[in-house]
Amino acid sequence: MAHGIIGSHHSSMLASRVGMVAHVLFVTTAVLMLVWLLHYRGGINIQSEDPEQIFNVHPFVMSWGFILLIGEAILAYSTIPPHIDHRTQKMAHMLIHLVGLILGIFGVYAAFKYHDAAVAPDLTSLHSWLGITAIALFGLQWLFGFVTFWLPGAHTDTRAAAAPAHIMAGLTIFMLAVCAAQTGLVEKSAAAASTAEMKLINVTGIFILLYGVAVASTVALRRAFL
Repeated sequence: MAHGIIGSHHSSMLASRVGMVAHVLFVTTAVLMLVWLLHYRGGINIQSEDPEQIFNVHPFVMSWGFILLIGEAILAYSTIPPHIDHRTQKMAHMLIHLVGLILGIFGVYAAFKYHDAAVAPDLTSLHSWLGITAIALFGLQWLFGFVTFWLPGAHTDTRAAAAPAHIMAGLTIFMLAVCAAQTGLVEKSAAAASTAEMKLINVTGIFILLYGVAVASTVALRRAFL
């Protein structure tokens, strides 16, 4: 019994430390994305007459507002101390996810607007297929979570039974979004105007991947001692 308690405490501490690493990766990734879009791609403006500035809204919103926020929402159960209130954790988790979903939809809109301005076809790349799938599945996941875990109608046993599937599906969709980001960055890296820009795009992709791994690892470690 004592060995189990010590093991659980060790897993809890390790989960907390990996979560802190995830937060550092969050900030680093956000800064790298901003440097790329502002320094190398001329800025971010959804109302611009320059199609490239319109496009830049897409990676900005999808990285900051979708992938990174989804990760932070997943980490809410580790970031917010459990002694505060479990319902507060749930509310933060749900609301941050909702903001991420709204911004993700806006990011998709920016991509379609760019294609219209550049007279380019829609949904022709693996990146676009993965991205649309991630957004659609995430919307369904959010609705399922809201009905099952937030509204008062669901029975406690139903929530307990649904929790593992909800967590697994959430992490799967999150990693799908990370994969979508990687394919998009590969496309832009191949078309980079300079070696310096290409390297920055590649480094940004690595940090997004590390962030995804850190978030998933934090959840796995946290579940290990529940």
